[in-house]
Amino acid sequence: MLYGHIEIDFGKNTHEARSLLELNMIIQDAVRDALPETYWIRAEMSDVRMNNSSGHCYLEFIEKDEHSGQIVAKARGTIWARTFQMLKPYFEQETGRLFTSGLKVLVNVSVEFHELYGYSLSVHDIDPSYTLGDMVKKRREIICRLQEEGIFELNRELPFPLLPQRIAVITSPTAAGYEDFMHQLTENEYGFSFYIKLFPAIMQGEKTEESVIAAFDRIFPGADLFDVVVIIRGGGSTSELSSFDSYPLAANCAQFPLPVITGIGHERDDTTLDMVAHTRMKTPTAVASFLIECMIREAAQLQELEQIIIGGVTERIMQEKSVLQTLTVKLPVTVTGHIERRRNQLHTMTAHLSSLPQWICYRMEKLEDFPSRLQRAASALIAARTTMISNMPLRLRRASERVCAEGRQVMELNEQYIRMVSPEYILKRGYTLTFKEGQIVKSAEGLSAGDEISVKFSDGEKKGKII
Repeated sequence: MLYGHIEIDFGKNTHEARSLLELNMIIQDAVRDALPETYWIRAEMSDVRMNNSSGHCYLEFIEKDEHSGQIVAKARGTIWARTFQMLKPYFEQETGRLFTSGLKVLVNVSVEFHELYGYSLSVHDIDPSYTLGDMVKKRREIICRLQEEGIFELNRELPFPLLPQRIAVITSPTAAGYEDFMHQLTENEYGFSFYIKLFPAIMQGEKTEESVIAAFDRIFPGADLFDVVVIIRGGGSTSELSSFDSYPLAANCAQFPLPVITGIGHERDDTTLDMVAHTRMKTPTAVASFLIECMIREAAQLQELEQIIIGGVTERIMQEKSVLQTLTVKLPVTVTGHIERRRNQLHTMTAHLSSLPQWICYRMEKLEDFPSRLQRAASALIAARTTMISNMPLRLRRASERVCAEGRQVMELNEQYIRMVSPEYILKRGYTLTFKEGQIVKSAEGLSAGDEISVKFSDGEKKGKII
């Protein structure tokens, strides 16, 4: 072909050309020959996805720079269904963590190159002890940070109320553990009354931390209406406890102004949240039992004080009764002796004063009648004191019953007051609560044009904007 003065020959190329598929297959053979073995690698899992139809797990392995946090290496990974069915439950049982993105792992892989999908790593085995070590390290870092900030022991140092009856509960309203907790408290055999307010939260999954912290924020404005905060979680696997190993959640719990009781795990599982809480129990039912035992302990002390008072009064009554009995025996003898001495004196004086006027003789007759009158008066006094002592146990019992009745009336009035001042009761009366950025608006001066607000009614919540 002639184009201008340049002749271009489009004849057959003398070099042999290969297709992309052929080249990829050559690379595949080369990789297989060069890297025939499996290798243990340290990496962080990212974008973990399981194919529900095939059962295969697809993920990415990444490595980050320790200082900058930038990704310095990345590789696509595959765990075939048969291997994944064994590795996932084994890993979660050993570590207590979900097999999910963000975990550092030590995995045994083979290098693969597929003519269509390219380079990837095929996972054959996993070492949970490496991840456990990283988890322990992370937990230790959280604890050290809390200790350095001086807040690790704050909640445990709060005084625990003698009668923990007003309880703010953070949990999922559909959790079986919440139902068990409520049943055990409200149906307790001792008849103790508890005021329980639920603050719903997500208790498993990625949103657990955010949801529980939001529940803390909702309790805080009315913290003076409660005695304790209870965080419970019923059912679920041990691996789901990882959400409670969180610095923001632990920091919120440690600095909360009310004692926090947790019942979110099992006997051998201690999360960071458990460590900073005031009291850690195993399960929701164990938390309920603990609260009831606190009430039983105080009731027992009151009964013990009652017995001490009754015993002391009874002993005093017996002492006084013994004194009266002694006086009953001794008084007639003493009085009789005294009367005889006085009579002798009167006879002596009569002998000396026989020349006195007649009125002296009259007075002497009255004096002779004095012993019998004195004895009758003494007997009447002793009988009156004996009757009073006999009636004292009955009077004491009635007084104790009256004090207990007045105490119960005070407790019922307090309980009624708590219900009437609760936010739900106020909302049902037609009032509303206005929130701006999660805080209650107490004055019109706190709002400006353009502010986004949330208005809470008894049956829901609406958002709006100030114009």
